[in-house]
Amino acid sequence: MTDTLPEARLLEMVFPDHTNHLGTLFGGQALAWMDKAAFIVASRHARRIVVTARSEEVSFRVPVRKGQLVELVARIVGTGRSSMQVEVEMTAEDPLTGDRRVCTTGRFVMIALDSNGSPTPVPSLTAN
Repeated sequence: MTDTLPEARLLEMVFPDHTNHLGTLFGGQALAWMDKAAFIVASRHARRIVVTARSEEVSFRVPVRKGQLVELVARIVGTGRSSMQVEVEMTAEDPLTGDRRVCTTGRFVMIALDSNGSPTPVPSLTAN
């Protein structure tokens, strides 16, 4: 991921209601946060209503524990006519030690819609 691509950053705190029976971040919550980050960067890029068409290549690398912070960085890495390919990287941070680890990565395909709900063109990455 390079710094020149459109990006969005979000921070979330992992509270007990975000965790599973093992005290680690529930996978569905991680996906929801990742999708939210992808939605924000795609919306800003397209300046249109966007929807998620697909999530793919999601890798849960290390568990995220209750009480940790997560930083999500979403970057548009490609565009089609009405689609945007968004890579999302989630990093867990221990707020007491500062230890940071990439915990989850994934790719999302977002589609821009017009006022009728039909796919509509998006700017190319080179148009920025």
